[in-house]
Amino acid sequence: MKKWKVAIVGAGYMAQEHAKALSSIDGVELVGVCGRTRQRADVLAHAHGMPVYQSISEMFADTQADAVVVTVNELSMPDVCTESFRFPWVCLLEKPVGVNLQVARQILQESRRAGTRAFVALNRRSYSAARQALRELTADDGPRLISVLDQEDQDAARAAGQPEEVVRNWMYANSIHLIDYFSFMARGDIVSIEHGAPWTPESPRFVAATIRFSSGDVGVYQAVWNAPGPWSVTVTNRKVRLEMRPVERLAIQRQGERRLTEIELESADTEYKPGLRYQAEQLIAVLEGRKAGLATLDDAMRSMELCAKIYGLAPVS
Repeated sequence: MKKWKVAIVGAGYMAQEHAKALSSIDGVELVGVCGRTRQRADVLAHAHGMPVYQSISEMFADTQADAVVVTVNELSMPDVCTESFRFPWVCLLEKPVGVNLQVARQILQESRRAGTRAFVALNRRSYSAARQALRELTADDGPRLISVLDQEDQDAARAAGQPEEVVRNWMYANSIHLIDYFSFMARGDIVSIEHGAPWTPESPRFVAATIRFSSGDVGVYQAVWNAPGPWSVTVTNRKVRLEMRPVERLAIQRQGERRLTEIELESADTEYKPGLRYQAEQLIAVLEGRKAGLATLDDAMRSMELCAKIYGLAPVS
């Protein structure tokens, strides 16, 4: 069996979680880590029996890795991506790809210039709950109503040590997780976005928007800022109502029923950080030339652009 060699850039929490998922797959060999903090890189390297490298170029030259997982913070993404795109490996980038839409567009253009095969680790798409929900929706091709409830807390982000530039752009850093549900659960192109409660950066409170798609699907986005609220996603068509609250879980109410029925999830979403084991499998599918369920950098850009339009940070075409 061919051993697929995977390297990691970054050595924080997400790097550890990706390494755990990847190392559980037969045929995968973790071959190196390059991290800003040597102590954390040493810990990750020791846990998975791989060396630590001082630079991305040194790591590729020594390992000839087939893929690299980039897990650095938003502000480091442009430089790290530019360096990573120099080499002929498949890149899996943690989200968000850049601190805001402008930076994300620059990274996308750099990937195109370099001819890089780049994917984004939008792991909510890989949740067992989300994949089962999509399967349920295929039973009816009629319009869907997709309702997303988001909650964000900039004060908590600051208290956790997030840089002020990241906090100011927190909708890209964190709301993107919820907004991405519109990108993979709604069909067709965006026709219009109506702002019921516009974003007020000087006094963040509520955001509400209705998104209409050419397929007839309708998205309703609500967010509360610096106030309590759950993350949840509901999708309804003529046959079913699907509720993900929290988004890691799925309950279904079928036509003619009055109660939600909890759906059993795949064990991988409890053994690993939800979505990451399936996402790791899809990365290997890419390397093997098979059809894979990974979000491309272009896919991620559509969600970044939708985020900007919902928050009035980019014009609605």
